[in-house]
Amino acid sequence: MTIISWIILGLLAGAIAKFLLPGRDPGGFIGTTLIGVAGAFIGGWISARWLDHPITKDFYDGTTWVSAIGGSLVLLIAYRLLFGHSRS
Repeated sequence: MTIISWIILGLLAGAIAKFLLPGRDPGGFIGTTLIGVAGAFIGGWISARWLDHPITKDFYDGTTWVSAIGGSLVLLIAYRLLFGHSRS
């Protein structure tokens, strides 16, 4: 997959993570989107490094999607723990 594919996957993974963890985030929509992109990269790296599932060139690989969404969820939870649950 190209870098553009990972960004698109990250945007979608961030939206899914936001749907699974509703609520107001300190960074708003842009912050959540950037967390999704970063989560996709981190989830893909963890999947390739420790789960012995290499990154494929197929955008529709289920394992890649699960790792991207999982990475986004972990980063979103960490972000909420560090910076609070709501904007002031």
